[in-house]
Amino acid sequence: MKINKFKLYAIAIIIALSTTSCLDDLDQTPIDPDSFTELDVYANEAMAKSALAKLYAALALTGQQGATGQPDIAGIDEGTSQFTRMYYTHQVLTTDEAVVGWGDPGLPDFHAMNWSSGNDFVNGLWSRLAQEVSFCNSFIEKAAQLDSDETNNFIAEARFLRAYSYSVLMDVFGSVPVVTQVSAELPTQNSRTEVFNFIESELLDLVSNLKEPGTNEYGRVDKAAAWALLSRIYLNAEVYTGTPKWNEAAQFAQMAINTSYQINMNDANGNGTAYDELFLADNNTNGAQNEFIFPIQFDGIQSRTYGGTTFLINGSIGGNMTPADLGVDGGWGGMRTTKALVSKFQASQYDGDGAPIAWTDKRAMFFTDGQSYEINVIPNAFEEGYAVTKFKNVKSNGTRGSDGTFADTDLAAIRMAEVYLNYAEAVLRGGSGDLGTAVNLVNELRTRAYGNSSGNINSTSLTLDFVLDERARELYWEGFRRTDLIRYGLFTSGAYLWPFKGGVPTGTSVPSYRQLFPIPADAIVANPNYVQNTGY
Repeated sequence: MKINKFKLYAIAIIIALSTTSCLDDLDQTPIDPDSFTELDVYANEAMAKSALAKLYAALALTGQQGATGQPDIAGIDEGTSQFTRMYYTHQVLTTDEAVVGWGDPGLPDFHAMNWSSGNDFVNGLWSRLAQEVSFCNSFIEKAAQLDSDETNNFIAEARFLRAYSYSVLMDVFGSVPVVTQVSAELPTQNSRTEVFNFIESELLDLVSNLKEPGTNEYGRVDKAAAWALLSRIYLNAEVYTGTPKWNEAAQFAQMAINTSYQINMNDANGNGTAYDELFLADNNTNGAQNEFIFPIQFDGIQSRTYGGTTFLINGSIGGNMTPADLGVDGGWGGMRTTKALVSKFQASQYDGDGAPIAWTDKRAMFFTDGQSYEINVIPNAFEEGYAVTKFKNVKSNGTRGSDGTFADTDLAAIRMAEVYLNYAEAVLRGGSGDLGTAVNLVNELRTRAYGNSSGNINSTSLTLDFVLDERARELYWEGFRRTDLIRYGLFTSGAYLWPFKGGVPTGTSVPSYRQLFPIPADAIVANPNYVQNTGY
């Protein structure tokens, strides 16, 4: 079920904010500029559900009038301010997974790893997440007045969305204020450990409040989402708090694995692998939905945005590519990938210069015709670097999505494959669990990737380095790479280099403080309680 079926009414809670107010803190009071009042919005369960829909939609959309017009956040280009687009910029463009040739002010800084506290994209992610926290706080407070079993479920979902937002804030910015109530007071920051503890306690409590796995509507979270997100934060707990939690990471991964969610093995388009179904326009119905624990939904007619999968698809088309092959009318000539990612896939064919151009691992979805394996300069021509064709606005039957500009393709914020890999890594790092189970889980992913068992491994091959590379192969462009490289000590150090890391063609190390992004300068000006992250 797409967003248009989980209806977004105009009466849903809305924030109309100036640039300064949306950046000054994580406690912003929502106001409703439409004719309906809060009394109307929370008059009954049905109306409260429409407000809940806004909380989910705020992670996908950018305003109240389609792709442009009436933005929820002022002072920033509406399309670029969409959450998953901003998250991609921070999590993917800073790594070996992608480059972009656009020269928008501040964008090349992500390749060079020299962003500042005044960077518009840093401001955009902060402000988008601040807005989501504010939406959730308002909803939780108002919906509690109805006090029914169904609205209590709504509140649990809102608390999950708030916890998810804080998990991103904690990962990207570190020390942020934990705000749980609507208030006019300027908040103070909590330490990163305190933020972690808040998220952990919320998710553990929600396990008894969210619906049973697989019993909620598609697109809405249940207990499996809380278990999976706990597994994710526990996997990174040593980075966040200084204390590893490998046992917990494995334990909660196993709990999510033991639910009705499963790896999609339905090869709906008959091309020999079910992996690509995860990224097609009908991934809410083609079998992929069974793997999606928490999808962010998009619809080319009812929920248009220049972010989301529209950005991932259109932004990665250029050169000799045919846009119709990816289900759209045109391309933006933006993102490509580096040879550091491409080289992680098992190749089956090379060109005359020794560059790979075909792969036995079918997760390697690259366009090579007219594209160079090497990247010489950034910003650059689209033809430098292989293009990525992972996301498409095409259905499993080969037909286009509902619109030629805006994609129908949903994007999984949490899917079961990540949970499998969380379990494998946690066990390898000494967490409770079984190595044989870890091998079997990884091989399930690789069987899907190869279309047979030819890519399967044994326990000797399952090392931490292998898992890191497997996460790159399975999850590239889905927003994990920066966090993974930090956990392995490779993001800023010279131990692993990729093209243009640190702004150098061959790559170089950067100061370790770059593992965190700065608190936006505008936020610090507006709230003197904030203390800037070290190095900025």
